[in-house]
Amino acid sequence: MKTFVPKVDPNNRDWVVIDLNDAIMGRAAVQVATILRGKHKPTFTPHLDTGDHVICINASNVRVTGNKLRQTFRYRYTGYPGGLRSISLGDQISRNPERAFTLAVRKMLPKNRLGRKMLKKLHVYAGAEHPHSAQKPQELAVAGKE
Repeated sequence: MKTFVPKVDPNNRDWVVIDLNDAIMGRAAVQVATILRGKHKPTFTPHLDTGDHVICINASNVRVTGNKLRQTFRYRYTGYPGGLRSISLGDQISRNPERAFTLAVRKMLPKNRLGRKMLKKLHVYAGAEHPHSAQKPQELAVAGKE
């Protein structure tokens, strides 16, 4: 019996719109990462990029539960001595909500060149408008809304 390996055509990917208005960040990020990897398809292959493009709108209205806005910190290092910089999740969402949600999704993807290739299919916007209407994206309900 031969192993089925799907032919990946980058021109034949679907486009999905997810509205993050009042969605819980972690639950929405799990769903977005699943679509980016292609795990929702029967042709999922771990070493191939079989996922779809995801457009996330209203990233500035995403919610987190508990005290994560004050207690969760994101760190980066400038490369200089004493250059460790930290920012709370609440400050990051207020300053740059696109980067905050993208980072949450990025941490759920593979940490290699395949994961970086998958992340390029994620398009996050703080407001309700996006420039991808020509791709005819389908609306998808996010599971983390209450």
